[in-house]
Amino acid sequence: MSKTHKAVSEKKKIALSSVIAAIFLTSFKLVIGISTGSLGILSEALHSGLDLIAAAMTFFTVRISDHPADREHNFGHGKFENFSALVETFLLLITCAWIIYEAINRIVKHHVHIEVTVWSFIVIFTSIIIDFSRSRALYRVAKKYNSQALEADALHFSTDIWSSVVVLAGLTGALLDFFYADTIAAIIVAFIVLFVSYRLGKKSFDALTDKAPEGVMESINKIMSEIPEVKNYHDLRVRESGAKKFIELNIHVDKNLTIDEAHEISHKVEDEIERQVNNSKVMVHTEPEN
Repeated sequence: MSKTHKAVSEKKKIALSSVIAAIFLTSFKLVIGISTGSLGILSEALHSGLDLIAAAMTFFTVRISDHPADREHNFGHGKFENFSALVETFLLLITCAWIIYEAINRIVKHHVHIEVTVWSFIVIFTSIIIDFSRSRALYRVAKKYNSQALEADALHFSTDIWSSVVVLAGLTGALLDFFYADTIAAIIVAFIVLFVSYRLGKKSFDALTDKAPEGVMESINKIMSEIPEVKNYHDLRVRESGAKKFIELNIHVDKNLTIDEAHEISHKVEDEIERQVNNSKVMVHTEPEN
């Protein structure tokens, strides 16, 4: 199996396992939330439901984004990852709106009744364990292959850990006859989701609008300063598409060099940048230095 096929296979495998985990957690939370009337658990169920949609999108996005460039997509299919993350952001915002509306409605109407059972705690503890293992596995593969789609999925699962802890606190308060603790917990979950939505949305929007990835320009400037054959360089441009970074720049070399020698320097620049900037494709234009 080639290195590329191995990467695709590993990314698809981890994405599929996340879909299965999300199906289980959503179903479990929904059953317990309805049976106990806990808004905190129901909000968690809805959150996990959107995680399921996000995980499914990630699974299909990973399959598409790894397709090579073709006549219609000259820079590959990496933008599908960024678009997927943007859609996930809108789904999360819808979740927040529903949770906050329902929480305020319960507080205003003073209609709060929760039946706290042992299953209420079992479902939350189960969620924390699964979310922890999933987020670690996803982050590991996302970092290994620089996959924004898997990173977004990992962020979903890791956020679930904190929101589950908040719901756990709400259930404990309800057990002590402070039933509004559950409603307050649901609102806190909503604001956690809002924070995650902002991070996901900003990152995906930046990529879709071709904003230069943070830190990459500085890394390239450092690399260029260490190549003495390059007298000057300008028009440095960096854009991101999914896991890939496309880099373009113009370099100036000694005007007395032959075409072959100048070409060799441009290859050296490309190779050095691609070696130090992960998953990058570099295009260098060479000009004579006056």
